[in-house]
Amino acid sequence: MSQINVMLVDDHAVVRMGFKMLLESDVDMKVVAEAESGEQAIQRYVEHKPDVVVMDITMPGIGGLEAIERILAKDSNAKILVLSAHEDSVHPKRVLNAGAMGYLTKRSAAEELIKAIRTVAGGKKYLEASVAQQMAIQQLSGDQNPVDVLSPREFEVFMALAKGKTTNEIAETLFLSPRTVGTHLYNIKQKLNANNSAEIALIAMRSGLLDA
Repeated sequence: MSQINVMLVDDHAVVRMGFKMLLESDVDMKVVAEAESGEQAIQRYVEHKPDVVVMDITMPGIGGLEAIERILAKDSNAKILVLSAHEDSVHPKRVLNAGAMGYLTKRSAAEELIKAIRTVAGGKKYLEASVAQQMAIQQLSGDQNPVDVLSPREFEVFMALAKGKTTNEIAETLFLSPRTVGTHLYNIKQKLNANNSAEIALIAMRSGLLDA
């Protein structure tokens, strides 16, 4: 197999360094670019055109979900593998809907990451087994998760609210005006029939997005 050029996207430099060492210990892989935010990922993708983007989704700024959509808008053939700390079934579903080709949790083994990158580089989808199982169970039981109705941006605001962040803190992290966050908050409450942050946190817990 010819060399696979990879771009790493994570807001933690130490994490990127660890993954770079891991990937480059494999003769077939080379890390050609790194980015620490969604905005930087879009810019670097255009500059380097990597074969596979390995991306976290929880980052400051526009975040990973929106970055996936914007990269694919620039290049519909972009191959994106999400490597995330989230182990629920909601994040993978959103990521795949946004157009990513794979989803792995950060606790997966090193060999599995390399296998996932190879699979995605070859044009096939890759889902970690435990995540795929959770998604299948949810689908079979016919359970519609209440947060499925939220847009990608609303979902990011929802997650931040559920973790106890204030409107101003969310505005700062996502590079939005407090007024825009307020509009998202209003829409989230309407869609989820929630009155306050405590109810939003409760919905997040029931959806498996927050630890109780």
